[in-house]
Amino acid sequence: MTQLEYAKNKRISVEMQKVAEQEPLSADEIRNNVAAGNTVILKSSLHDCVPVGIGKGLKIKINANIGTSNFNADPVQEIEKLAASIRYGADTVMDLSTGGDIRSMRKTILSTSLPGRGRPHGG
Repeated sequence: MTQLEYAKNKRISVEMQKVAEQEPLSADEIRNNVAAGNTVILKSSLHDCVPVGIGKGLKIKINANIGTSNFNADPVQEIEKLAASIRYGADTVMDLSTGGDIRSMRKTILSTSLPGRGRPHGG
């Protein structure tokens, strides 16, 4: 079931509850805003990560974009960017790699950013 389906059925999902714990709104307010199309909840179903709410009445979010290119494909540098993003409070980090061994780079970023797996994880 999607977040929108939960909201339109007047149900509070686990993700809505977790977003409410980080925001100045209650879970009911989050649900109502999702149902009205004023809030979205970002949460990968493929990875163990914290859901992030974006929308009406919520805190501003900071997204950091990192990634390799055909001109610079240094994995060490990307891990340093990941660490800096976390250190300076990014809510989300997006890998936009377009060059080098992209699959390996994404695996490295994911494994480094997950709790208990690598140095840069912030929480």
